[in-house]
Amino acid sequence: MTRDFSTGGLHAAFVYNQISFEPICEVNSVKRIFQAFAATAALFAAMASAQTQPYPAKPIRLIVPFAPGGGTDIIARLIGTDLTESMGQAVVIDNRGGSGGVVGINLMAKADPDGHTIGLCSLGFSYAPAVYARLPYDTEKDLAPIAQVASQPFVFTAHPSLAATNMKELIALAKAKPGAIHFGSGGAGGAAHLGTELLKHMMNIDMTHVPYKGTGPALTAMLGGEIQLQLIGASSVVPLLKTGRLRVLAVAGGKRSPALPDAPTVIESGIPGYVFDVWYGLLAPAKTPRAVIGKLNTEINKSLKNPSLIQRFAAAGLDTAGGTPEAFDKLIRSEIPKWRKVVAAANIKVE
Repeated sequence: MTRDFSTGGLHAAFVYNQISFEPICEVNSVKRIFQAFAATAALFAAMASAQTQPYPAKPIRLIVPFAPGGGTDIIARLIGTDLTESMGQAVVIDNRGGSGGVVGINLMAKADPDGHTIGLCSLGFSYAPAVYARLPYDTEKDLAPIAQVASQPFVFTAHPSLAATNMKELIALAKAKPGAIHFGSGGAGGAAHLGTELLKHMMNIDMTHVPYKGTGPALTAMLGGEIQLQLIGASSVVPLLKTGRLRVLAVAGGKRSPALPDAPTVIESGIPGYVFDVWYGLLAPAKTPRAVIGKLNTEINKSLKNPSLIQRFAAAGLDTAGGTPEAFDKLIRSEIPKWRKVVAAANIKVE
């Protein structure tokens, strides 16, 4: 039973137990309810205030999933310097190498999605689901693309002893002598390995893979004649090509390299459909607000148009990229099924 009373101008409801007629809700209970509402309102106000704080509100952590000194690290430091100036907060490089980039990518995926932790990925991000038996993150769900920032032209380079001076002759030789051509790479499951396996898969040829512990040792082996062929970044071999110690057969990407203007692409060499572009781009945790992604994308595209940065990229053998988050997302998603086919055909697995 409910009765209404007026007490000192306060209208209160007393609810009586129907058996004992003892009040189970008193005026003090009403006060506590109002206090709870007030506390909740204050909490929402604080949350709203936090959400409206200008971004970035503190230094930005840029995870590089490889050791210092490599191509990915160089790109991160170049773009990080420009972003520090344009965004008014320090961009701090955090190198977290391990498992071909998987360790660092996993840290990106698990970070707070507030835009203050981002990361740089490369082509390996798209083929990792095919190469590694298990990944601690979902490539397509746990990370949000921000923008592609750069690409690096790779070239098919040969030792002078190889009886092929162009790609058509290479394919013919591989078909005539299956397994006789030995090609090197910086490690099983790496970019150079996958790019050559793509050529083998498309042209139905057999060449023998010789993995080394890094691109440097593989290049040394080719200079010594231990291997005859290597797919490698143009910037690593341009000086050697000029001395005649190595021979370039073709540029693997979709366009010619400014560093090697006379070298044709693989497609121009008469092999339709083959394109191997090593790209680099920025990612954020999947739940990062769209407004923050948009801010980062705008600032990155602005930096990539800076003549000074373009020049510094070119000196490192890199081409600047840019574009929308949607375009970068489309690129990643288009690469995943392509590499699944190549990896399955070559039976490549890395634990």
